[in-house]
Amino acid sequence: MVTIKDIAVRAGVSFSTVSKALRDSPLVKPQTKAHVLAIAREMGYQPNYAARSLVSKKTGAIGVVWPSIESFALSSLLTAIHEELTRTGYSMLLSLDRAKDAIETFRRFRTDAVLLFGDEVPDGTDPAWQDRKMPLLVFGVAGVAPYAVVDVNRGQAIRLALRHLAELGHKRIAYFGEVKKPDPLQAVKIEAFHEEAHRLELAVDANSVVQVDNISFPDGYWAARSFLKQYSAPTAIISGSSELTRGLLRAAIELGIRVPHDLSLISYDNYPQMASMEVPVTTVGVALHEMASSVVQALLALIRTPDTPITVELEPELVIRESTAPPRATT
Repeated sequence: MVTIKDIAVRAGVSFSTVSKALRDSPLVKPQTKAHVLAIAREMGYQPNYAARSLVSKKTGAIGVVWPSIESFALSSLLTAIHEELTRTGYSMLLSLDRAKDAIETFRRFRTDAVLLFGDEVPDGTDPAWQDRKMPLLVFGVAGVAPYAVVDVNRGQAIRLALRHLAELGHKRIAYFGEVKKPDPLQAVKIEAFHEEAHRLELAVDANSVVQVDNISFPDGYWAARSFLKQYSAPTAIISGSSELTRGLLRAAIELGIRVPHDLSLISYDNYPQMASMEVPVTTVGVALHEMASSVVQALLALIRTPDTPITVELEPELVIRESTAPPRATT
């Protein structure tokens, strides 16, 4: 195994200089740092987290419990978080195990903190979760667990979408994304949809919220094909996720429904990829880089002061693109 001492000998610098360069310390001149990092890559150096922790009591690693490798949206966010962590000198360890098993693994690796996603969030009542020596940060579902949380004001995102469509003149608007199994994230959006529709005096009935099996591209596609064939289809749809939006847009195009001429479409999830769809999609949500930066800053704050309560709620924005327009006039 290649060690820091091996790199120091090869680079002709001290052990301390190599250590600082690998941690991206500002105390090392950029030219020297680039020289050391190039040699480390050439020699195939891998950091020894256990040895690092013995010296500094920190491993420089963050554990991430990942619920799915299939989600386009979550994968984009994971990539952005990884880039942010790398810039701060931290490494990321990824686990696809169930949360409890993953956290136990991260304890053995002595990671400095753990980031949780998805609906497998500990509620704090299980004794297995009482060990607070390892800081835990949850992305989403603010207020559900007694842990530090970075969340998005999902309800406000849906309100922004409805107001935009109402201002364009739409009266028949549907929400696309009620999942058959309990999903607190979608439940918040649906509640906001009903409240804001009532405030705007929009007609809402049993067909105004469209059910899907899951938040995925295939589920969005098949649910949309069935729903859009209805004679009383709405003039505008708010989609509950970027995955559903991709399926919905594909189904609409195959059915000859023109977006936005026949149907306006807004997607939750403000991801860059929404701008490069077959029709650039209007979105509501928080920009990818802002979410990633907020998550990383919260993790770093937890590592510095583990007992400090952290709750960050990010405010969404409306990004208008070509998928929304006034409803087509009917005679």
